[in-house]
Amino acid sequence: MKKEGLSPAGFQHGRHFETTYDTTDDPYQQQEKLPEPSVCSDCGAAYHEGRWQWTVPTADAHKTQCPACKRIHEKLPAGYVSIDGQYAQEHSDEVRNLIRNVEAREKSEHPLQRIMSIEESPGNLLITTTDIHLARGIGEALHHAYKGDLDFHYNKAEYLLRVHWKR
Repeated sequence: MKKEGLSPAGFQHGRHFETTYDTTDDPYQQQEKLPEPSVCSDCGAAYHEGRWQWTVPTADAHKTQCPACKRIHEKLPAGYVSIDGQYAQEHSDEVRNLIRNVEAREKSEHPLQRIMSIEESPGNLLITTTDIHLARGIGEALHHAYKGDLDFHYNKAEYLLRVHWKR
């Protein structure tokens, strides 16, 4: 495990389970309330009672774009999950199924937590997410299911979480 503390780049190294990530630091979150009801014109998520939900919006709902769709459109992820190692290569389908299951579970309750892309290169799988909490959840699920080495690097200034899992 890496030494804890701030690096010159502003990242917090190591496993910080006590660290909380404040969504008010996310530049993609609305700073003021949206008119209610509002609906994302891309994904159909509805803004109701101060949060994004998977509910059926009314016909007169204000059209906007949710923060997750903005991130996807602008190709600016909040989370990166890097998966390395022989085990991950040998069990690629199983690892991918776990990742998709974590996303499905989180996305069902939190519409802003989505996988943007899964890119495979020799010896590495890179997942980008629209939310740091999903990236963290994927890393923790991998570690819980398969053990291995798990490392988090959080950059508060950029509201960016990099997760690295290896086995």
